[in-house]
Amino acid sequence: MSSSSAGNPPEPAPFALPSEVERAVALALERKAIDLVVLDLRGRSTATDFFLLGSGASDVQVRAIADHLIDELKAEGVRPNHVEGLKDGRWVLIDYVDFVVHVFHAAVRDFYHLEDLWGDAPQRRFTEDG
Repeated sequence: MSSSSAGNPPEPAPFALPSEVERAVALALERKAIDLVVLDLRGRSTATDFFLLGSGASDVQVRAIADHLIDELKAEGVRPNHVEGLKDGRWVLIDYVDFVVHVFHAAVRDFYHLEDLWGDAPQRRFTEDG
């Protein structure tokens, strides 16, 4: 056993995502979302099963990511229950009931840091590379 693996817990297996969440991830990546992560809230929240968190480098990019998600998912028959913050583009919340998308301006995301609030939730990170 190598010393680098001694005492380290094994990496948890990636959790499966519903197809709508997988599609939302792909759509966010199409608009170059930064630091994309899905939190598995099943068993931790009664409000939703998953959070999809991503950032944009500007208000314009935040709105572009959110608009793209809303438009493309709607064209595929997946409509949001509620949308907040689209006009300002600092933090857009798109509620699809079973999953909630949060698209932040990077500075706003750093301030609220939802990953810490849900620190016990399993996470999957996504990049353009896969």
